[in-house]
Amino acid sequence: MRLSQFHIATVKEVPADAEIVSHRLMLRAGMIRKLAAGIYTWTPLGLRVLRRVERVVREEMDRAGAIEMLMPSIQPKELWEETGRWQKFGGQLLKIRDRKDGEFCYGPTHEEVVTDFARNELKSYRQLPVNFYQIQTKFRDEIRPRFGVMRAREFLMKDAYSFHLTAECMDRTYRVMYDAYARIFTRLGLKFRAVQADTGAIGGNASHEFHVLADSGEDAIAFASGSDYAANVELAEALAPAAPRPAPAAALERVPTPGVRTVEDVSAHFGIPAQRVLKTILVRGREGLVALCLRGDHELNEIKAAKLPELPGESVLAGEAEIVAATGTRPGFIGPVGLPEAIPVIVDRSAAALADFVCGGNADDTHYRGANWERDARVTRVADLRKVVEGDPSPDGRGTLSIARGIEVGHVFQLGQKYAEAMGASVLDEQGKARVMYMGCYGIGVSRIVAAAIEQNHDDAGIVWPEAMAPWRAAICVINPKNDAKVAEAAEGLYRDLLARGVDVALDDRGLRPGAMFADIELIGIPHRVVVSERGVAAGTFEYRRRDESESRALDRAAVLALFEATAAAS
Repeated sequence: MRLSQFHIATVKEVPADAEIVSHRLMLRAGMIRKLAAGIYTWTPLGLRVLRRVERVVREEMDRAGAIEMLMPSIQPKELWEETGRWQKFGGQLLKIRDRKDGEFCYGPTHEEVVTDFARNELKSYRQLPVNFYQIQTKFRDEIRPRFGVMRAREFLMKDAYSFHLTAECMDRTYRVMYDAYARIFTRLGLKFRAVQADTGAIGGNASHEFHVLADSGEDAIAFASGSDYAANVELAEALAPAAPRPAPAAALERVPTPGVRTVEDVSAHFGIPAQRVLKTILVRGREGLVALCLRGDHELNEIKAAKLPELPGESVLAGEAEIVAATGTRPGFIGPVGLPEAIPVIVDRSAAALADFVCGGNADDTHYRGANWERDARVTRVADLRKVVEGDPSPDGRGTLSIARGIEVGHVFQLGQKYAEAMGASVLDEQGKARVMYMGCYGIGVSRIVAAAIEQNHDDAGIVWPEAMAPWRAAICVINPKNDAKVAEAAEGLYRDLLARGVDVALDDRGLRPGAMFADIELIGIPHRVVVSERGVAAGTFEYRRRDESESRALDRAAVLALFEATAAAS
């Protein structure tokens, strides 16, 4: 590709709302342009990168035995009503009407559509298992789209759906897809982790998220030092302390604490660490308020709390008026000692190991010192309520947990029979009996991968693409202010030689000054740069530099060609 014939539009200034590195660099490099909130045009340069990601995804899906298809992006309301998601999906579902007043949505996902397809196309167990996939634009009406294509409303996604006669078959395909995802992210040159995850709004029996590791990641993931265990912190189990709870050694004492309401205030007031303070959170349960008790240095894991049988599938904090009506005191002074019997007291495992702790006094401006479970405060039951922290023992018993930030770019689910049962998708088994199919679901955010890769691979000069994702593997930069025919001939000759060897190369023949040209090539992130200049031609060499190296090297033509043959073999 001759860059004089290509659309390159780099810029120095970016909008103030470009908060993260990938958003800023994609705008500066001219990869995307904003059309509306969360909706972007992919320029020719950006599309080259997007297509490279798409190609790797498609090759590995085909290799895994999946079959490509394409489903409509506009979906009828009736399908979503069959699964109950027309209302449950919430405000992210963009609902539209046609000229006949028929109701539709712009597909945020395709479980309903593919299940409808399967119930009409699949009749016999002999047609199973089968795995259909597509690469297609989705739309989710994010309440606050931000971070460029990282959290856009319109995005490109690969979604796949498998159908099975048995749960065991579903599990086998799930493992095949898990391995395929690992190959995809490895081929793309990304540092990633697969973590156990909550099934969330999609539902199902089991799921793993694939996270690109980056300091800017929105998600925290926990991984073990002594094994391959990894999980989203929302799902990672916090084990109970190994040591038994000490026997009470202090008498219960009520202490005036005017204005002391937060864990930090209490810790400072009593001169004790936060782990000896108990915090009590009142939430709305199925039959009134529920008290959740944790150590002061731990955070409530709302995903875990929402699964408590006492809660209605979510964790909602009680309002101040509700708390005062039920306990007679304000938030900040609530504790388990003397709570009304009608309020269940669910205690986190670590908090249950405390003795002689400090907690709210259930009266304004008071706290208890020397409080103990069972002697002073009742325990309805003990449960895992908290987020894991750095240094916690790994749930698999092998080492301790570390916490890293990750950007979710892929998710695999075992859906079980949730959608097939709701929509009557069945096949006849060997005995001619109708059997509801099992399903798996496997998504990859193709456009999100582009942004995640930049978050992981950049420097002060711009993007540092892994080779598999770069718009071109190499750029030939021509410095020829005197229009020297020998310089032009050397550049053209090298360009032809590299193309003949299958190297995807860009010839920068735009006539820019060296500083501006090099800045563009570095900003765009092309992995290899070869400079052709009058001085180099006279010496019989080219100036070569890898994007992730600080020094250039003088190489002759044979060495340049050999280098690209070597990198092609390595990739």
